[in-house]
Amino acid sequence: MPSAAERTRTLVQSTCSAVLLVPGLNGAGPDQLMPSTRNVGPDGGLFLELPVDSPAVRAATHAEGDGPTAVLEITDVAPVSVPHRIRGHARLSGRLATVPGVSGPGRMTLRLETGEAYVDDLWGAEEVGPEEFRDAAPDPLVGHEAELLQHLHAAHGEQLGTLCGLLGEHSARRRCAAHRPSVVPLALDRYGLRVRVCEDRRRCFDARFEFPEPVRDISELRHAMHTLFEAAAN
Repeated sequence: MPSAAERTRTLVQSTCSAVLLVPGLNGAGPDQLMPSTRNVGPDGGLFLELPVDSPAVRAATHAEGDGPTAVLEITDVAPVSVPHRIRGHARLSGRLATVPGVSGPGRMTLRLETGEAYVDDLWGAEEVGPEEFRDAAPDPLVGHEAELLQHLHAAHGEQLGTLCGLLGEHSARRRCAAHRPSVVPLALDRYGLRVRVCEDRRRCFDARFEFPEPVRDISELRHAMHTLFEAAAN
């Protein structure tokens, strides 16, 4: 399974929504606190681009000493329609500083020196140390996951339904056969595919299907998915 640090890096470098919270700031609109870009530097620091009139930018510009403390909150929402759609949250806290001369007109880049990090997602809740975060790499599919899940949902619904036959628990396989539930692709990473099986909006369970080997790119993913669907069909 991906480590907590890897999952956190993946969320940071994904398209998930995020908001930068600075204690003591009041009256800021959501658009003023949502970074338009997020990048991770070699030392694990986060580079966040915001409007130049953002209260967070003003706080970092006029701060004395080490700069104001801040928290980047990330919310991960499944890119397909599914009950209980929020897949996870991540929080990264540290000190803010401005990075002048990097952004274009009307924008400013802030650097968040990552101290503590925390992820709570489909795998569980864990803390992540700054060195772990610095040394981790995002999942290689992070830039394609949303599109891939939407494609699976729209074009491969029948094949997804056959995955019930691969469930390890006899009771789960029997429930699938009896109720013909919907099978929705929920998450995808280099290790495997997670689906949500729903008889109705109140009765759902998740199932995960591991790839024989971790995939490194889209080409290897296609082969892994073909192998998975072929196993389900037999």
